[in-house]
Amino acid sequence: MSENSSDDAVLPEKPRRKRGPLAGVILAVVVVLVAVVLIVVNTTSDSGTSAGHTTVKIGVTDASADYWKAFRQVAAENGIDLELVNFSDYTQANPALAQGQLDVNLFQHLLFLANYNVSANQDLTPVGSTYVVPLSLYSRKHATVADIPRGGQIAIPNDPTNQARALLVLQSAGLISLRGGGTVLSTPAEIDQAASKVTVTPVDASQTVAALPSVDGAIVNNNFALDANLDPSTALFNDDPANPSAEPYINTFVTRAQDKDNPTYLKLAQLYRDPRVAGEVRAESKNTAVLVERPNTDLQAILDRLEQTVRAAKK
Repeated sequence: MSENSSDDAVLPEKPRRKRGPLAGVILAVVVVLVAVVLIVVNTTSDSGTSAGHTTVKIGVTDASADYWKAFRQVAAENGIDLELVNFSDYTQANPALAQGQLDVNLFQHLLFLANYNVSANQDLTPVGSTYVVPLSLYSRKHATVADIPRGGQIAIPNDPTNQARALLVLQSAGLISLRGGGTVLSTPAEIDQAASKVTVTPVDASQTVAALPSVDGAIVNNNFALDANLDPSTALFNDDPANPSAEPYINTFVTRAQDKDNPTYLKLAQLYRDPRVAGEVRAESKNTAVLVERPNTDLQAILDRLEQTVRAAKK
């Protein structure tokens, strides 16, 4: 029935009561409460991020790590809300960033990034250094490197980045010799067997700990070692994170090239060095992580050199 129809029922107006002083007070309180609610609503976004804050979507592979709680707190205090996107597969975080699904990612070292950029024809860019963790040799059968017998067997990760680094670790430990001294892309085919004390068996990186009972030693990535409750102090040997040869393994914040000067992303990389965050990072790594502070120009120069090395190897 239309609003203008004469058949519309009209309710009689209710008689009005006079308001006493108490009613006036109650009305005033209600008005104040409504105003407060409106202020809260208007200063809060739909996602729960308070006005004046910037949300950064960051791709990670360790969202359950304790240090993220501290990092989130420090970032929030500086107007940055972190939205973590966790990846169980390392190979997915860079494509997600390149496609604009993320703002930043934090999971990889420079050599890993160089391999990705060359393979995918991308230009993802480091915007802040974090740390280097050592790559270590463990054994359940021997107490020292010298105890490993000639002809012994060592398990190493089989992915290209960690495999080459593992070979360099074994060479530094005096267990193998690589023809030409080896590079960040060395493979087992470069081992000079006659000049080497041990043989190597490449396995999936996640299986290096499981291989320990059946081999003389294994090169184990830090994350897998910690997950398996291996004590880093019991490692027989590891590379030196402070040595210039560790530059390819500096972990970094990474973003798209057009965002490399984004002040929020640069600020986030600075906040990672806050003592509250740095302390948690060291604790999480059982004091093996060595925090690195290098200017972004240095990081880009290292990345450029590594990309040249990767390209040359693909020819």
